[in-house]
Amino acid sequence: MPQWPLLRALRGGRDTRSLSLTARHLHHLPWGLAKMKALECLNLRDNRLCRLRPDMEALSRLKVLNLGNNMFEDVPEQLTCLKSLQKLYLFGNNITRMSPLVCGGLQNLVLLNLNNNQLSYLPPEIHRLENLECLSLNNNQLQSIPRELCCLRKLRELHLTHNSLTALPEEIGHLTKLKILSLSRNQIEELPEGLCKMASLRVLDLAGNNIQIFPTAMQDLELVELYCEGNPLLRKHPVCAIQEEDVLTLKEITARFILAQLKSSNLSLRRAMKQNTEAKEILSQQRECAQCGYGFLNMWLECVQFVDVKQQMKTSRNLHLLPVRILLCSYKCFNQHDDGLFGIAVP
Repeated sequence: MPQWPLLRALRGGRDTRSLSLTARHLHHLPWGLAKMKALECLNLRDNRLCRLRPDMEALSRLKVLNLGNNMFEDVPEQLTCLKSLQKLYLFGNNITRMSPLVCGGLQNLVLLNLNNNQLSYLPPEIHRLENLECLSLNNNQLQSIPRELCCLRKLRELHLTHNSLTALPEEIGHLTKLKILSLSRNQIEELPEGLCKMASLRVLDLAGNNIQIFPTAMQDLELVELYCEGNPLLRKHPVCAIQEEDVLTLKEITARFILAQLKSSNLSLRRAMKQNTEAKEILSQQRECAQCGYGFLNMWLECVQFVDVKQQMKTSRNLHLLPVRILLCSYKCFNQHDDGLFGIAVP
């Protein structure tokens, strides 16, 4: 296949900044490409490429590289030499693996598109892409995401639609600049409380999962759009229940006493707690009662509150009342709750 665009570019001098060789049935990169050292944008989508040339490292000024719809089976390690690269498109390939080495060499990357591949996992080293703002992994085979991904503090968009995710790490709350989170068409059953710490989140797409109830602090999010159609959300179906007397373990009684003392600013106890790492670890798992405000560990009653979100944001069709988890420390507090809380019946 004649390489007229490349020939014209070379004849025009080595100062060419942009080159497009799309849909030219290329199996290999042209030999003269590495001579175009001023190149900043290279579009090679819709070809038959499965590897890059070793001399690609000569393109030290390259900022945008489009390798979409080719035949790569992994993310090419030669990319680590492209220190100036900011946007990388690898959608529509056969990629099953992303080498940790790639993550270490692309520290200026702000956009990475790996949609429509066969990735089943991400390397923990992905946290090295410290300037990444947009990560798109739609239509892959991911079963989980590493907690290290939550160290990408500049991330603004995360797209994980059509994967096999069953859960999210609690650390996802560290993504405080994230504005768009797309998780539709996965197998997620429960959302972590950390999700509610994402202060910048405005669009959340959870359609087509297995979610029944939302985290306790869900109302703290300032969402503009929320999509959750296709989930088995809890509905209002009041049933009679048998109230059982609270029987607390010695560990639970002790924990509740200590938590209450800490809440009342017991200084001597605070000083003692700083020296006991084991106790600190146990008490770090505390929950707070929505009725009395005191902390507890394991003995708790799960309730649901139905929050009207239709007027606050754009939502899925027919979604008016969002089921939000509410935790109570005892039946005593349950008997004092308002009419907006419902106990969850276990079938």
